[in-house]
Amino acid sequence: MFEDLFPTSENQRETIVSVLVPVAVPMAYTYKVPAGLHVEPGTIVQVPLGPRQVLGAVWDGEPDAAINPKKLKTITRVFEQARPLQPDLRRFVEWVANWTLAPPGMVLRMVLRSEEALEDEPPITGVRWAEGRQPDRQTPARKKVLALVEDGMAWPKSGLAQAAGVSVSVIDGLLQQDVLQQVQLPAVPPAAKPDPNFAKVQLTLTQKEVSDGLRAAFDKGTSVSLIDGVTGSGKTEVYFEAIAEALERGKQALILLPEIALTAQFLRRFEQRFGTLPAEWHSEITPKKRGRVWRGVASGDVRVVIGARSALFLPFDDLGLIIVDEEHDAAFKQDDRVPYSARDMAVVRGHISRFPVILASATPSVESRVNAEYGRYARYLLPERASGAEMPQIRAIDMRREGPERGRWLAPGLLEAMKTALADGAQSLLFLNRRGYAPLTLCRTCGHRFQCRHCSAWLVEHRFQGRLVCHHCGHFEKMPETCPTCSSTQSLVACGPGVERIAEEVQSLIPEARTLILSSDLPGGAERMKREMKLVEEGEADIVIGTQLVAKGHNFPKMRLVGVVDADLGLAHGDPRASEKTFQLLAQVTGRAGRVTGGGLGFLQTYAPEHPVLKALMDQDQDAFYKAEIEARQVAGLPPFGRMAALIISGPDKPSAEGFARALARVAPPDRAVTVLGPAEAALAMVRGRHRYRLLLIAPRQFDLQAYLRHWLDVGPKPNRGLRVQLDIDPQHFL
Repeated sequence: MFEDLFPTSENQRETIVSVLVPVAVPMAYTYKVPAGLHVEPGTIVQVPLGPRQVLGAVWDGEPDAAINPKKLKTITRVFEQARPLQPDLRRFVEWVANWTLAPPGMVLRMVLRSEEALEDEPPITGVRWAEGRQPDRQTPARKKVLALVEDGMAWPKSGLAQAAGVSVSVIDGLLQQDVLQQVQLPAVPPAAKPDPNFAKVQLTLTQKEVSDGLRAAFDKGTSVSLIDGVTGSGKTEVYFEAIAEALERGKQALILLPEIALTAQFLRRFEQRFGTLPAEWHSEITPKKRGRVWRGVASGDVRVVIGARSALFLPFDDLGLIIVDEEHDAAFKQDDRVPYSARDMAVVRGHISRFPVILASATPSVESRVNAEYGRYARYLLPERASGAEMPQIRAIDMRREGPERGRWLAPGLLEAMKTALADGAQSLLFLNRRGYAPLTLCRTCGHRFQCRHCSAWLVEHRFQGRLVCHHCGHFEKMPETCPTCSSTQSLVACGPGVERIAEEVQSLIPEARTLILSSDLPGGAERMKREMKLVEEGEADIVIGTQLVAKGHNFPKMRLVGVVDADLGLAHGDPRASEKTFQLLAQVTGRAGRVTGGGLGFLQTYAPEHPVLKALMDQDQDAFYKAEIEARQVAGLPPFGRMAALIISGPDKPSAEGFARALARVAPPDRAVTVLGPAEAALAMVRGRHRYRLLLIAPRQFDLQAYLRHWLDVGPKPNRGLRVQLDIDPQHFL
């Protein structure tokens, strides 16, 4: 790993090492190690890179000994308090880079989150009673404080003030009189250690059989298990037993969830089972808390983490189990910077470190179903709900014959069912995967349509906020009172419904119902979402109108009716996975009905009730759907029977982007095994001011697609003048 070069004296030699830095470069750089400092592979360091100082990690492999040592820069700092990145994590970084064809430094960037995480958190300054001391005069506020500290316990100053119900100035006054004294408190731990035996759950016979199989998997080392259970079958309780097994073996566990909105209910269930909360890792937690979790994971103090896909790159000390819940969910695919599937990379990380991985879903991905059928994964079935309630009945409402009156969006049959549920004290859920009030606003005088100036997408009206918003780049405009083209007043009309418009219709037709909108773009972020999910769970809302986030893993005990406002919405896209995604989404959302009490009903408003996806849902025949979908994929040579990759070419203007895409296509290496489609203008032809073209590659499953792409890019033209080429191995989105 290290090279001794050019002795400066008989007893002193310079050491050089490879350092991987978190930037888009294809290899590690060579640096000198300062005299007297020790480094090893995985050591986290700070190094000069151009005019900047950046984090990096000493990497495996020989440094370039041919470089003149006088030209080498020296490592600026060694983070001695941070544990070196373990060999398995370094192998994982390199594997992800090779698979995605991303620079390894960009993968490392997902591991090294910030310099703050690498340093121990300073102790907290607290206060406690200086025993025997009393203030010069007593006040009611001071008495409250002294009553809390008389046992000698130390408090953070702000915490003591809050607990006593006084201002911080009262604490300061007692400090000035030496009644209280300052002490150093240890930093807040990121999470207490869960107890695997805290509150064991009585499992059903089927659940127990699955749990025993998952526990036995720990003795096999590398293994992947698929829990395929209907909505409400108790998949969470079953894989909690696998977590308990990991904890009993002294291992850490990671649970990946696709949405932050899922965490609140999950955290309560975890605490009930293990006596404490797990550590959280997602975009909504503060940088300070992220630093605590990162350090706790690396030291081994944090035993269980629940997180979004990026938690997969945490530097666990002794990771022994990964669970991917809702494994089918497209949110596990990252599309920017390093496009990767967290589900697939979780399997890779388990394989590298030889520990079990569990995938769980009521509607598994086609890939996971095929892997189970071919024996690559162990498949465990949970065919019945844990509560004993029957699955909901699914009915189609043919909008051609049973649709609503003009200007309305909810069919009479669905409205009547909602009123019946309300009269019975049950909840209803209306699902529409469109945020805002309306997807398009136009002028009925001149036909002007409001479009994003940076993207080839319509601006979505958000009437509650008085804005027109682009959901692709975030651009927004104030809702105008007149048409910007013809200046007509009162001529702007909303076209089509979003969840806000459906809520407006519900409030006008069923005014006595308590309605609630659940959508990710409403103000308040994750905290508001957690509060509102809890309201629904406790029955404080009668009718819920929500986007796709309501379809994922939530348990609403009083929910009896689910109405899908537009069941055809996902079927018209030019996406080879459109049928699969629509089936999964609609099965998941209708699965919210009757989970506890039974008697659930699901209504699908559709103009195509004969569509195979909708028929499979109504017939409750999941196996028939998967059989047909798998056969279609096999005939077409699509994943998992074939491989796909996308090249997305983008540029500041359309001619240069198109010209580069065509030039790149012309030099595609000829190979009968590979089909190259395009270039074609992307469905979203412009995003954030950049014009986009796509090339799609299809190849046999065993074909080395990465090697083909590397060769193609080597011989092809090099992007310049603002042009970019992004590679996406196994694309999940086709916009």
